[in-house]
Amino acid sequence: MAIVVQKFGGSSVANAERIKRVARRVVETQQAGNQVVVIVSAMGDSTDDLIDLAKEITDKPKAREMDMLLATGEQVSIALLAMAIDKLGYPVLSLTGPQVGILTEHVHGKAKILDVNPERLQQELDNGNIIIVAGFQGATEDGEITTLGRGGSDTTAVAIAAALKADVCEIFTDVDGVYTADPRIVPKAHKLQRITYDEMLELASLGAQVLHPRSVELGKEYGVPIHVRSSFNHNPGTLVQEAVDSMEKELMVSGVAYDLNVAKIGLFDVPDKPGVAKMLFKALAEKRINVDMIIQSAMRNDRNDIAFTVVKDDLDTAVAVVEAVKEAIGAGGLSYDANLAKVSIVGAGMVSRPGVAAMMFETMAEEGINIEMIATSEIKVSCVVRADDAKRAVQAIHKSFELEGDAPVNSEGFAS
Repeated sequence: MAIVVQKFGGSSVANAERIKRVARRVVETQQAGNQVVVIVSAMGDSTDDLIDLAKEITDKPKAREMDMLLATGEQVSIALLAMAIDKLGYPVLSLTGPQVGILTEHVHGKAKILDVNPERLQQELDNGNIIIVAGFQGATEDGEITTLGRGGSDTTAVAIAAALKADVCEIFTDVDGVYTADPRIVPKAHKLQRITYDEMLELASLGAQVLHPRSVELGKEYGVPIHVRSSFNHNPGTLVQEAVDSMEKELMVSGVAYDLNVAKIGLFDVPDKPGVAKMLFKALAEKRINVDMIIQSAMRNDRNDIAFTVVKDDLDTAVAVVEAVKEAIGAGGLSYDANLAKVSIVGAGMVSRPGVAAMMFETMAEEGINIEMIATSEIKVSCVVRADDAKRAVQAIHKSFELEGDAPVNSEGFAS
């Protein structure tokens, strides 16, 4: 008997009718001979509503109390879905993250999962129950409730699938799968049948919102097949898996992503001596600020410039940190800019095909789009551009790599 883990996002359980539809789909999966664990997010925009409610009380709510508040959203969803499945006549049990043994680090707001104890889950499955689990939440060793940050329910689902050694983790969303670009921006974008963990991880971290990056990391680490599907139909979606030879032969660029949640900070006239970069980035790390692109200019007069990007949500905190470091090291100046976007291409075929980056840069030049920063890896090229240019850049790049058109996606899952 296969173990299937299914995750349904907020839009899939946004109201009573949608919850009933999810219940029927879950029951169908069990009727097919599977043991089923379901992870659900909070209903619709209820998390945002809770955040707004907290802001009506105080401008600076404590992180612990915010976790206590936000964790209630998923508890509503799991209880209602369990009621809907029970009404259909099937044994079901709803459980919170802490109740199923999701152990996290002691960080409020964006904790990482440290371990999942599958004992209770396996016991309840063996008893014939369908298990409904609250996503997005866990608890520390001393019982403090924590949340996993935006998209944390994806991470919950893959972590539970890994702990149970599930046959597949199905992520149900309001789209049919992973596309070569955002279909809202590029109407002729194609759905991919398959994509590698590495490519999906890059796309997720570069702005594609179908999967949370941490969930893909866990999928790769534990070999969990992830199937991204629509909760509104039964069509096959996109399978995220390890690379196979035939996949690698097919693709040069598998997708174009963009991210508007980008801010750039520049520190000027920085003394060129050992330990300066360490001081700067250690200070940012201590505030749990993730730094993305980093550029250091050529030295002049024993000084240089350092520029880097962070997410906009961290900009104010990051600027305060950099200002303190600037004073401590005697740097000359500080600037920042939040009117930016990051546009990226991803594809395993870049490793063996020269000229991919040049083709991207040529396309941007032809469109009159200025590139402010560049970062590369074996399977990606990212450029920071003005926010107003992002959508036009995505459309032009998608076309230049021949990812659009009426040709169907080939058998390996990539545009022909």
